[in-house]
Amino acid sequence: MKKVKVSLTFPPSKVTFPLMTLLVRDFGLEVNILHADIHLNRTGKLIVELSGEEESIDKALQFINGQEIKYHLFNGMLTWQEEECVHCGACTSVCPSRALSMSAPDFYLTFNKEECLVCGLCIKACPLRLLHLAHRGNETA
Repeated sequence: MKKVKVSLTFPPSKVTFPLMTLLVRDFGLEVNILHADIHLNRTGKLIVELSGEEESIDKALQFINGQEIKYHLFNGMLTWQEEECVHCGACTSVCPSRALSMSAPDFYLTFNKEECLVCGLCIKACPLRLLHLAHRGNETA
């Protein structure tokens, strides 16, 4: 079984298209919605984790592309230079999955790799440039 994290961008005409239902029913995939920003008559964004057989995932991505829905695979790894971090929290404000967080009483930055979407937003937010993204054959359609 393979798992991939995918960002989907829906044109306004496709935000009501039942994509998740079709991915489950027609491709036998498990779909975990990690983040959603969908509104009628506006471009929609969805970040999902797809689980299933590699061939099924590949066919599903081809299907998605044929529906005029753009996708981007998050297939990299985020690294953090923790020893140099000043724990300012700038990265936490842009992290959609809350993989980067701070909590009382010490307010030190923590990083949960399993929750990370590998979107790279935190990299731009870090004033010390202590977050890095290593890509592994990035795909976009």
